[in-house]
Amino acid sequence: MPLFSLDGVSPKVHPDAWIAPTATLIGNVTVEKDASVWYGAVIRADFGPIVIREGANIQDNSVIHSGPEMTEVGRNVTVGHQCLVHDCTVGEQALIGNGSTVLDRAVIGPRAFVAAGSTVTPGTEVPAEMIAMGSPAKKFVELTDSARVWVEHNAAVYQELARRHRGGLEQV
Repeated sequence: MPLFSLDGVSPKVHPDAWIAPTATLIGNVTVEKDASVWYGAVIRADFGPIVIREGANIQDNSVIHSGPEMTEVGRNVTVGHQCLVHDCTVGEQALIGNGSTVLDRAVIGPRAFVAAGSTVTPGTEVPAEMIAMGSPAKKFVELTDSARVWVEHNAAVYQELARRHRGGLEQV
């Protein structure tokens, strides 16, 4: 896995986390237990720290970058495929849908769902257990039953999938 020190600060990855061999972590990045960072993802902490909390998953080709404040991805969060998460806070067990963007100083509440393709603009707060949708994300509705299933179960699915990749992945 490509890990890079910057200015003498190296990423810290818990031994029970899984980092895909093509993911890149740079600088002041912390990845906690049972978290996973998938293929092509880039986590670059050159301005401020980035913390990926226990059980979270950062899916393929997503980018996480920090400004001068800490960027935090909470416990059991899912950041879907091809997302941009920039200088913000994502609360515990939230789900950032595929292709979404979450920008500077935004706060995604616990168990909130950012719908696929949405853009959460700077400083926006998405309340807990709400769905944010649109580009820009201006429409907030309560979690539907189907969205609740994704929020409640996706992190566990990816924790198991990471164990499968850890034990069964072979380069050919």
